[in-house]
Amino acid sequence: MGHKVSEESIHLTLTYDEALVLFDFFARFQDTDLLRFAHVAEFLALERISAQIDKSVVEMFDPDYVQLLAAARARLAAGHDGEYPGPKVSSPDA
Repeated sequence: MGHKVSEESIHLTLTYDEALVLFDFFARFQDTDLLRFAHVAEFLALERISAQIDKSVVEMFDPDYVQLLAAARARLAAGHDGEYPGPKVSSPDA
């Protein structure tokens, strides 16, 4: 399967209402370190983004998916040595 390089981009579309709802969701997460929905609209906005990503990302079907995901995570996290909010997954591959 052809692999996308990290410089390629996909475009997601949000309504203003979705952006406002998600702004509050992420701000609350950053302030409280708790990733919890306060309203169904937050889940629906994230679900809409997820559906758009599902249509754009085909690597989930690639036999090398685990390695592709690890490489993408490494590229995104390069140079970031700090902590991040929220619960952590105990897997070393996370």
